[in-house]
Amino acid sequence: MRPESKISFDYKSRSTQPATAHHAKWFASGLALPLIAAVIAFSLSRKPPDETPQLPPLEVADLPTAALPPLEIEPLQPQPSGETTQYVVRPNDTLDRIFRQLGLSLNDLSNIRSVEGVRGKLDSLRPGDKITLQHDAGSVSSLSRRVSETEILTVARDGERFKATVESTPIEIKQTRASGVINSSLFVAARAAGVSPELIMHLANDIFGWKIDFALEIQPGDRFELVYEQKYREGEYIGDGRILAAGFVNAGTSFRAVYFESSDGKIGGYFAPDGRSMRRQFLRAPLDFTRISSNFDPRRRHPILNTIRAHKGVDYAAPAGTIIKAAGDGRVGFVGTQGGYGRVVILEHGGGISTLYGHMSRFAKGLRNGQRVNQGETIGYVGSTGAATGPHLHYEYRVNGVHKNPRTVPLPNAAPIPITYMPEFQARSGTLLTELDRAESPSVAAIPDT
Repeated sequence: MRPESKISFDYKSRSTQPATAHHAKWFASGLALPLIAAVIAFSLSRKPPDETPQLPPLEVADLPTAALPPLEIEPLQPQPSGETTQYVVRPNDTLDRIFRQLGLSLNDLSNIRSVEGVRGKLDSLRPGDKITLQHDAGSVSSLSRRVSETEILTVARDGERFKATVESTPIEIKQTRASGVINSSLFVAARAAGVSPELIMHLANDIFGWKIDFALEIQPGDRFELVYEQKYREGEYIGDGRILAAGFVNAGTSFRAVYFESSDGKIGGYFAPDGRSMRRQFLRAPLDFTRISSNFDPRRRHPILNTIRAHKGVDYAAPAGTIIKAAGDGRVGFVGTQGGYGRVVILEHGGGISTLYGHMSRFAKGLRNGQRVNQGETIGYVGSTGAATGPHLHYEYRVNGVHKNPRTVPLPNAAPIPITYMPEFQARSGTLLTELDRAESPSVAAIPDT
């Protein structure tokens, strides 16, 4: 019989530490495991801010399309690019000269001027006009210019072509009163009253010029009153308008006038309160002058020839280029150069009356022999051609070939207001004369709207 086998297990701890220490180690491990798990879970929950959670794909077919409003996108407006230049027109400037000076494309200028209705509005440049140009490397994007008090013309690039638009800029008219007393001169008194030189020249030449010699008859103590228009655009004053009523006291004699235009447009001008026209068939002075440099004098010593030689007209000194107007309605009898007169125009007025205008720098554009002209129409410009020592107008008035003093010769009256227009005239003039009565102090006062 085989001996019985015995298997025995002899277990010994590898640690030499006592059993209590061994139990403590397992207890600490048990506490650490949940803490580590919590840290890992917290780290996984903190995603970077630029990460977005993945959403399940949205099925287009599931959207309620009928409930969504259509998306409206406003088209972008083209914005001008490049440089903006505002050019102030100088004497003798032309668009061609301006474009060359600014280094702009002359081909663009040709295309701009070819736009229908543009050439006439752009070519009539006046000193002081402003032209605004948008351009880039010589290529013009747009050109703008004020063509009247109420309109701005803009020509802008539209693809390969240019397109013109006109913007309306309406003006507001306000009535204003002014008055002044003359101590030294009419212009000083006008300036003190806030009245522009242009307006006071209009008063002197176009309203009372037939009644009063403003060159020689004005004296201290004379006074004036005005009711006139002032023009505003977007609340900004831009200039004066028409004189509506005027009064002038010269050497104790009072003169009054009102502007009247009939509703049918057939009658217009300045009239005395009784309806008589302030206008004569001829102007005393056919230009706005600064002074009389030489009077009508049968025994004047000629300043160049140094001999006694009759001066058969009046010389009105004025800056070169000043407009010269026709003294009365008539026909051009001569336009050209004539000896010491230099560039001269002679007008025939009928009834044996003719007027002569000498030493012009140039004639009005298109003026020709036989042409009809109206009183006040431009016929030329002040110069010093011929036998002249400086810029002035030599003006003569002849009756049947005999020279008369233009400053003293009796001038025939223009027609008064026809009797059929008198009720309308009296209704309008009465209001204006009342306003004129209120202009008593040398200051400007706005008239309240009524």
